Amino acid sequence: MRLRPLSVRDKKAWRLVRERNLVWLSRWDATTPPGAEARPRTFGSMVRTMHAEARAGRQLPFAVEYEGRFVGQLTINNVTRGSAQFASIGYWIDERYAGRGLITRAVAMAVDHCFFVLKLHRVEVAIRPENAASLRVVEKLGITEIGFAPRFLHIDGDWRDHRLFAICKEDAPKGLVDRLDHS
Repeated sequence: MRLRPLSVRDKKAWRLVRERNLVWLSRWDATTPPGAEARPRTFGSMVRTMHAEARAGRQLPFAVEYEGRFVGQLTINNVTRGSAQFASIGYWIDERYAGRGLITRAVAMAVDHCFFVLKLHRVEVAIRPENAASLRVVEKLGITEIGFAPRFLHIDGDWRDHRLFAICKEDAPKGLVDRLDHS
């Protein structure tokens, strides 16, 4: 399993996985609320926008690979510097690979990257209350629930509530991969 930068070369694999998982992912996918600026319409424009955000230090888009295959995406976003030093993580995975611990490991790797490479202090994850699989990810990693955000993100055509989770560097001094490997 590995994380690597999302690339325009991922177009075919990304599209195949997304099309095959349309029903599986639609319940969790962010949507553009009425009146908001439209999201990129093509894969290439999405990747270019994400890379521009990465160059600005605000986002890191990753492809999740398993046995050399593209199986999902993880994005470190909302990177905030200054006195805050935090970021958020969002992710999705092909239903065929769900339940194998791949996203749990990917989140652990991403949090470690945030703490040890980006030198951030805190990482947050927002999860819809009915998303049992994602709730299991933060549970396995020992990421603490910190609150509830009503109507937090526009998903699947409406504003959806989310449970909020966060971990600070002091909570995992050796990192989450180490925690996962020794649990």
